[in-house]
Amino acid sequence: MTSRLERITTYALLIAASAFALYPMGLILFSALQPDSVGGTGAFHFDNFETAWRVGHFGRYMANSILVAVVVVVVSATLSSLAGYAFGTMKFRGSSALFYLLLLGLMVPSEAIVIPLYYDLRGLGLTDTYAALILPQIAQSLAFGVFWMRQYFRSVPPEIVEAARMDGAGHGRVLWSILLPMGRPAIITMVLLVLMWTWNEFLLPLVMLPTNEGLRTAPLGLSFFKGQYTEGTSLLAAGAVLVALPIVVFYIFAQRHFIRGMLEGSVKG
Repeated sequence: MTSRLERITTYALLIAASAFALYPMGLILFSALQPDSVGGTGAFHFDNFETAWRVGHFGRYMANSILVAVVVVVVSATLSSLAGYAFGTMKFRGSSALFYLLLLGLMVPSEAIVIPLYYDLRGLGLTDTYAALILPQIAQSLAFGVFWMRQYFRSVPPEIVEAARMDGAGHGRVLWSILLPMGRPAIITMVLLVLMWTWNEFLLPLVMLPTNEGLRTAPLGLSFFKGQYTEGTSLLAAGAVLVALPIVVFYIFAQRHFIRGMLEGSVKG
């Protein structure tokens, strides 16, 4: 049983760590509410968000990011669940070698392959298209997704699967009706991580969209917005808040499942 001093020390450390983590976000939010001109009044300027949204074309860029993120998350989560189920519950020849080969995707940084990937996609006529943004990010997400889901499926008691098969359930029903509903925290954790990686991706859109400005994603649009407003720090901060807001809101609603999935993954892994 912990003493009062230990509890106070723990809470003090947690508060200090939270303040340290939240300070940059609070500073950006405070900067976004400041007047954009030198002669502006000291009141909070909430209209900076509307101005940044309109001038920076963030509506179009956010729509592109949402489309890319939804497709990447849905496809990669589906494929990761199927492959993770196979690697986690089935025994077949070459399964270990194939799994470790797949894990190489976690070790190769995207910066090392983005230039050859650009020339490959350009040869196929896919640059300046949604496919150039979606397909590589699905491939990048699969390595982690398969690893994560395999760990979950291997942690499920085998008695559950055996009982379902004795009742006549096939692999499809075991997966979709039993194991996936049980693994909601693991799935939400994977979805949230893939969503954050996809939403924050900057290098890939920068390289794959050399001429098509209409397909720019939100982080890429924010970079070009920065070039237009090198002195307008308030509008730049407002644009940064707009770009980060969807992920923050999604995390707030999914944090309970996310934390539970991370804790279960750390213990069972």
